[in-house]
Amino acid sequence: MTLPRIVSREQWQAAREELLVREKAATRARDALNADRRRLPMVEIDKEYVFEGGDGKATLLDLFEGRQQLVVYHFMFAPEWDAGCRSCSAFVDQIGHLAHLRARGTEFAVISRAPYTKILPFKARMGWTLPWYSSYDNDFNQDFQASFEAGEAGEAGEAGGEGAGDGGREAYERPGMSCFLRERERIFHTYSTYERGLDGLGSTTSLLDLTALGRQEEWEKPEGRASALGAPAGSERIRYHDEYED
Repeated sequence: MTLPRIVSREQWQAAREELLVREKAATRARDALNADRRRLPMVEIDKEYVFEGGDGKATLLDLFEGRQQLVVYHFMFAPEWDAGCRSCSAFVDQIGHLAHLRARGTEFAVISRAPYTKILPFKARMGWTLPWYSSYDNDFNQDFQASFEAGEAGEAGEAGGEGAGDGGREAYERPGMSCFLRERERIFHTYSTYERGLDGLGSTTSLLDLTALGRQEEWEKPEGRASALGAPAGSERIRYHDEYED
């Protein structure tokens, strides 16, 4: 095994400060990228999707739970599988308390193609309480490029989806995240990312960075979205998760 070089504290500090310059540049570049993501146009969803969850049937609008934004995790769990994807499970294990997202008007939900009768026992086994829905009876995963049928020419991405065949000839699943914005009864698709695009995600702020309203901090660009929910912006809204009114 190769280990880092052993140096003096002074040498380490000099190297650390050199790296810090690049880290700060990466932070500024990420802020600019997040601003460009928020400037993306959006597409209205005019197709009716009906999912099955813990409370029975639910539409895409229902998944918002009355909030303005929805972040969906496309969890790889094909109908013929007996358990969900291990990598997806490790990712969902890292999702924090949803109260912090919800305080910013953002709901989070997991969606898989497996029937809910398979999802429910697996969810109980994992000890998860977050919302999880089955898209077994609709084309949601296919429409948002998280599932591909045999013969489809979808892109498997850098890592390749589970079950991905040569040239996309076999059916396959891939993990992803899709974000939606609600304006009264109208729903808009604002962003999606897959596989390596999920690297580094899992915290409240990194999930919010994918959405159209962002972290709702006053310093974010474009301006005017921090107060979209009519409440104090960003970090001023952070509480212990059991202190939020919602």
